[in-house]
Amino acid sequence: MSPHDPAPSRTPVVLGLTGASGALYGKQLLLALLERRHPVELIASTAAQRVFLHELDLAVAPQAMDLWLPVEHRSLVRWHPIDDIGASVASGSYPVQGMVIAPCSMGSVARIATGISHNLLDRAADVQLKERRPLVLVVREAPLSRLHLLNLLKLAEMGAIILPASPGFYHKPRTIDELVRSVIERALTHLGLPESDQRVHWTGE
Repeated sequence: MSPHDPAPSRTPVVLGLTGASGALYGKQLLLALLERRHPVELIASTAAQRVFLHELDLAVAPQAMDLWLPVEHRSLVRWHPIDDIGASVASGSYPVQGMVIAPCSMGSVARIATGISHNLLDRAADVQLKERRPLVLVVREAPLSRLHLLNLLKLAEMGAIILPASPGFYHKPRTIDELVRSVIERALTHLGLPESDQRVHWTGE
């Protein structure tokens, strides 16, 4: 993976991965962005790396990701260590399309809602809010406590898009990947990215 932006004509998307269950959402979102040839600024928490390994048997680290990312897309991903508070995405002066966190844990929700930038992922999310850029949170938790709901409401009032990992069934999905894809395509739409031929629309029929 190259530290340089391979597609300067396209503004990158920040992708955050947290330790919530649902690593498949993060994986499929990353691959969907790369299918669009869209640069990705990737931030994964330590917990996210553990969950990826447990749920998908995949390692999330610069060299390890080269083993499962398509060869032609590897240069589109720039990895940022979770504790690198001096990274480009920590500043509002660095132009990005927006940010999506998938899956997004309730711990991350709480820190972002209260402005506690504990790590680079939290800080990057805070930057999107202050710069009025899209921030999409694919939240994964059940059931939701009153505290969770209050934090989510606070973020919604700040302009964040709260997108629960709740797939639709009207397109008659046959696989888990198709269920997950219905959610991530909606996340990409909220980032203002071009739709793919896999976007699921309700036609009213």
